[in-house]
Amino acid sequence: MAGDVERVVALGASNLTRGFHAVVSTARAVWGPDVHVLAALGHGRSYGADSRVMVRTLPGILETGLWRDLAGLPAAPTRALVTDVGNDILYGFPVEQVLAWAGAAVDRLERTTRDITLTDLPLASVRRLSRARFLAFRSMLFPSSRLSLGQALDAAERVNAGLEELSAARGLRFFRLKPEWYGLDPVHIRPSLWRAAWQEILGCGPAPVAGRHSRLEALQLYLMPPERRWLFGIEQRTPQTGRALASGGRVWLY
Repeated sequence: MAGDVERVVALGASNLTRGFHAVVSTARAVWGPDVHVLAALGHGRSYGADSRVMVRTLPGILETGLWRDLAGLPAAPTRALVTDVGNDILYGFPVEQVLAWAGAAVDRLERTTRDITLTDLPLASVRRLSRARFLAFRSMLFPSSRLSLGQALDAAERVNAGLEELSAARGLRFFRLKPEWYGLDPVHIRPSLWRAAWQEILGCGPAPVAGRHSRLEALQLYLMPPERRWLFGIEQRTPQTGRALASGGRVWLY
């Protein structure tokens, strides 16, 4: 049983962004049409620093209004996810800083819930990378990075070990990402497996969950503006009051 959950808080970067519709529809199918989902996500998202992808910049997850809004909501059974921690390695932040930011996110979530899942890094698929493929991947997604494959692997191993230690120390659910979820892209779950993967990460079991969703809703969620961002250097603010979805549930985006 997945248990009674009224609220989901999800933190992550591109994997969470790409599969967010699967998270929302799974939560709605398992916990009912009144479930609330608060998420801080975005391609290239950092936990503690501003991150820029093309013409869009987002503040670090720890710098968003999610924490203020979460503290102001009434108490409710909440399940939290901390995912996609590895981006900050490619941004060049030291392992200790990456783990400190992950720990700070857990600290804040624990003020609301003890039901927290922390995912590891997709080390198995990263270890299979050749130097040429790594350089192509790094140049495409992190053009300012100068990390070598060896340096990135070493940092990823140390961050992964630190995340596992954090989970054990805090009594969190530590979820090991499955190597078969990845293909040529070493860090992004294959689209055909988004639903199955996020069902497992959410703790809803490996069996398929029949969630109501549509391509239109998936597009709406993907294009939904977050609380704060910069486009072409111009700041945009969108107060988050909980967007009601046609199929049920409400979403806040940061």
